[in-house]
Amino acid sequence: MNKMNFVFVSPNFPTQYYKWTQSLKARGLNVLGIGDTPYDQILPELKESLTEYFYLPDLGNMKAMIEAVSYFEKKYGHIDYLESNNEWWLSNDATLREWFNIDTGFMPKDMEHVKAKSAMKEYFAKGGAKTMRYLLVNGPEDKEKAKEFLKEVGYPLFVKPNIGVGASDSYSLHNQKEFDDFFSKNLPETYIMEEYINGYIVSFDGICNDRSEVVFCTSDHFPTPIADIVNETTDYYYYDAPFELEFSDLDKEKFLEVGKSVVKAFGIRKRFFHIEFFVLKEDKPGLAKKGEFVALECNMRAPGGATPDLINYGCSTSVYDIYADVIAYNENRQNMSYPKYFAFASHRRDAISYKHSLDEIRERYNEKICLLGRYPDHIAVVMGNAYIYAKFEKYEDGLEFDKFVREKA
Repeated sequence: MNKMNFVFVSPNFPTQYYKWTQSLKARGLNVLGIGDTPYDQILPELKESLTEYFYLPDLGNMKAMIEAVSYFEKKYGHIDYLESNNEWWLSNDATLREWFNIDTGFMPKDMEHVKAKSAMKEYFAKGGAKTMRYLLVNGPEDKEKAKEFLKEVGYPLFVKPNIGVGASDSYSLHNQKEFDDFFSKNLPETYIMEEYINGYIVSFDGICNDRSEVVFCTSDHFPTPIADIVNETTDYYYYDAPFELEFSDLDKEKFLEVGKSVVKAFGIRKRFFHIEFFVLKEDKPGLAKKGEFVALECNMRAPGGATPDLINYGCSTSVYDIYADVIAYNENRQNMSYPKYFAFASHRRDAISYKHSLDEIRERYNEKICLLGRYPDHIAVVMGNAYIYAKFEKYEDGLEFDKFVREKA
């Protein structure tokens, strides 16, 4: 029986992505990498897990990408999978699948409901999730429509690119002056204007098989709004909470039910997903009550940064192995009976003075700490400079840990 060929786009970034390739190789797949880091500069672990690596300085050059995949196809046979697990390359991945008749992932025709936040709302609704009211705007010509929308939902309004990654160029409009300023200039692209929700993000993260059935899932809770972290360059924490544990902030069973239904509605197959919801801190007339959740956006990839590792610590498993199991066998073959924990990720910024040093943190929480590290400078702008992961049996102990880590001098 021939090996399955898996082309992994950008396996070199983020650096921990070599863990996906290791797990795929361990299940007998032929893993072929295309990356923008020269071969002699990629990690040894990545080199060992790839059958071959094709260096391209610009992964956005579609002509060169087609040539690279063609090279692999001629040498190893039909490509069974092509993935980057990176939102930045989702559209290019789809184009390459169509070009090479790879039917195991999203195609270009799927990109609107995969990438456009406005189009996602229809699929969220099919999955039984509430969504925020919205309006698409392109610039000054849509100001009158926006005034009517404002009458319906009131201030604040929240605006962001309709197709975008993360919380970049996202902000609130609180009054007439900010409203007028926003519509005083042409926009670089279509923006989505939504009613503002006073809430925080809880994500439904997991992996599904080829029938859109969830074979593994967990939840990540982000008490500080992502837009605030970006716009105010503040420090923050978030945590992973496996569904086997008690939730203190929302209806766990309802969240799990809706999450699985949304995966079905979007038609997600054999991939990681990161689906974000807002949990309301106060009632929003015409939408939902305090403590209820409404859909924000669906991301067809694993959560960012080192969050997959945080999930591993909380769930006592390897999401890299579960993903590879699904690719190779269409099921989760991991032992899921190990103890579960609240896994906390506390972040610090170099520009802030803290009361406790890293040595003090290590001394106090030595047996609880799972991972310490620093983000590259271009990521640190959004995420913070340093991160410390630790896991706890009790949620309250995790809060105490974060308080100690981020206590100001």
